[in-house]
Amino acid sequence: MADQLDQSALDEAKQALQAQSFDRALALCERMLHDDPADGDALYVAAVSARYAGKFALARDFVLRLRKVMPELGRGWQEAAHLARDTGDWEGAIQAYRRACEYNPALEASWTHQARLLAQAGRHAEAQACEAQAQRLAGLPRILVAVLNNIHEGRILKAEEQCRAFLQQNPHHIEGMRLLADIGSRLGALDDAEFLLESAVSFEPDNVQLRLDYMQVLRQRQKFAAAEEQAAYLNGLQPDNVLFQSHLAIESMQTGKYDKALGLFDQILEKLPDDAATLTSRGHALKTYGKQPEAISSYRAAIAARPEQGDAYYALANLKTFRFEDAEVAKMREQFGRDDLRLMDRVHLSFALGKACEDRQEYAESFRYYDEGNRLKRQQLRYSADEMTAELRGQSDFCDAALFEKNAGNGCPAPDPIFILGLPRAGSTLLEQILASHSQIDGTLELPDILALAQQLKGRGRDQYPAVLGELTPEQLRQLGESYIESTRIHRQGAPFFIDKMPNNFRHIGLIHLILPNAKIIDARRAPMDCCFSGFKQLFADGQQFTYGLTEMGRYYSDYVDLMRHWDAVLPEGRILRVQHEDVLADLDGQVRRMLDYLELPFEEACLDFHKTERAVRTASSEQVRRPINTSGVAQWKPFEPWLDPLKDALGPLVAEDGAAA
Repeated sequence: MADQLDQSALDEAKQALQAQSFDRALALCERMLHDDPADGDALYVAAVSARYAGKFALARDFVLRLRKVMPELGRGWQEAAHLARDTGDWEGAIQAYRRACEYNPALEASWTHQARLLAQAGRHAEAQACEAQAQRLAGLPRILVAVLNNIHEGRILKAEEQCRAFLQQNPHHIEGMRLLADIGSRLGALDDAEFLLESAVSFEPDNVQLRLDYMQVLRQRQKFAAAEEQAAYLNGLQPDNVLFQSHLAIESMQTGKYDKALGLFDQILEKLPDDAATLTSRGHALKTYGKQPEAISSYRAAIAARPEQGDAYYALANLKTFRFEDAEVAKMREQFGRDDLRLMDRVHLSFALGKACEDRQEYAESFRYYDEGNRLKRQQLRYSADEMTAELRGQSDFCDAALFEKNAGNGCPAPDPIFILGLPRAGSTLLEQILASHSQIDGTLELPDILALAQQLKGRGRDQYPAVLGELTPEQLRQLGESYIESTRIHRQGAPFFIDKMPNNFRHIGLIHLILPNAKIIDARRAPMDCCFSGFKQLFADGQQFTYGLTEMGRYYSDYVDLMRHWDAVLPEGRILRVQHEDVLADLDGQVRRMLDYLELPFEEACLDFHKTERAVRTASSEQVRRPINTSGVAQWKPFEPWLDPLKDALGPLVAEDGAAA
């Protein structure tokens, strides 16, 4: 009822605005804002009404309040631009119109007014580019412009409804297909998005935007080789285009071609020496390659070029072994206080400041920053702990002992893969580095292939997997296993065995056992409070949506333990080797020998000297595993204990009084 009253009041305010009754519109908005000061719709209408009424100071106040509530609302930035224009701040208007178009490219007025102001300033090339975008929007069917608006203002389901209705009448409209793919990607339907974009690209192979979107979805699906092919195609069309060079460099990194990526980044920086995004990406490549001093230098150059570059600050924090200087902490706090900071810059700075304050033992302030970063990130996601619990219980329900007994002896017999799985921040990268130091084992990446097979088995309906595992024939199981062996070959260097270190593969151990019965499986386990709080402090590049809340993190850990207990019960004894992180820290030699015995491989001293092994490491622990074993990460949650009750409640009996595993 309250929502209906709010909508009625908002509609009345909008009608007053349209009738040019600006004072009445303002009064109605202020009444709504008295009840809810963070009502974004009311703040927007109030800002517009105040500007039309000539009350510019009041309008500016509403704009700033709106920015705090909805920092990436395109219409909010457009209104800020209109206000700057009407008060004679031409450059401020240009910058605000630009930001409006960045957040909502469907705002035709922002493109048009920006073009006019740029032309007046003599910046004709920029003006022409903006005018072209305005003309493009003007040429689109109005329903697709509405779809674009709804996408970029967060009304995704409404956008999907409109777009599907349009495509029913115009099934091969390229922009309609592209927008529906964008919607699918935002809703997590990546297989549908990939299919739509693949089809659209076949209709218009030289459509650059289609190729860029297709490449992005392929990367999201972790089909890195295919994404690199798209980047190479675009780069071939325009070899001197720095945007295409950048995409090719980034995709080359994903496939492990770091020398190629660094060469491309250097070419871009010859033309654009102060490009913060390129400097940051170059830092990522250098870090992964083990060149920490050069990476730090590149990150700092990015910050110098763009002081609010949150990604570069967080990349420094994410080195784990890096400590910010006092001046850098002051600069971060200064940037964090800005009211025009982009959302992801604020997220990155939140996590970076959390790490900086933790290193300075300012624990209350550190937690405040970590909590804010997680809150902002959580707002962007559609994660449901209840849905995840149900999904993992589905594995237990369908993958029972009878299924495995029925399929004993089936699947691909290759013994090559060594799966290291569990939870992120549980020590899996350390185990990978140790084992990849063995002469007979290749270290690879967090391979997406098992997740892709699971997605493939889901088909068009979410309920098909894992139930469909019971319907697969011996031939199909063998083919799936062979397909995995073949698809992962690109990441290997010639050793007889290789590591697949994708933590979330624990959800799919049933599938792994059925298609690769001779593969080895190592469960990397860490004490719950350390593991969960470490995940809460980590801003992941993609996925791991369960980490952005203490309750969500604790529930996921509990569900993981329950599912691993199920796998232990229904699979042959000794099928999974559990390695406790704390045991590795306490007795490296003993745990290395235990793992190698399980893998049926001879002991090699290099596994104890793992930190000397030179290889690309892409996870957050990359710098930690390049140092000798140490216990610096043990009980790091203890100073934060006053704020961790939600995590303890979610973990329940898994947590003893001292936080060790029960």
